[in-house]
Amino acid sequence: QVQLVESGGGLVQAGRSLRLSCAVSGRTFSSYVMGWFRQAPGKEREFVAQISRSGEITYYADSVKGRFTISRDNAKKTVYLQMNSLKPEDTAVYYCAASSRIMAGIISDYDYWGQGTQVTVSS
Repeated sequence: QVQLVESGGGLVQAGRSLRLSCAVSGRTFSSYVMGWFRQAPGKEREFVAQISRSGEITYYADSVKGRFTISRDNAKKTVYLQMNSLKPEDTAVYYCAASSRIMAGIISDYDYWGQGTQVTVSS
């Protein structure tokens, strides 16, 4: 069984930074593509970023490109999301997810999900 636990959310002023972490249990972390998603109140869950198994390939939503960075440490079984220059529109619950597929571009490609961590950006 794979479990994902996010941490690092909180309340921050616009323009500041936060780093989210997602610790993954299980012995096969390096075999999963990892992703971050977010869901704002009244909106659908949306893709934020994705990282390949080795960490060499990353993808970002246009809305966060240049401000957010996804990374992973396979030895620590942890994936990170560094969020800089935060904006009020980044306010959402952020979820990490794991996919056993080679490519995982949409929500249904992901097999395991964390419980989410709240990020609130004040103006």
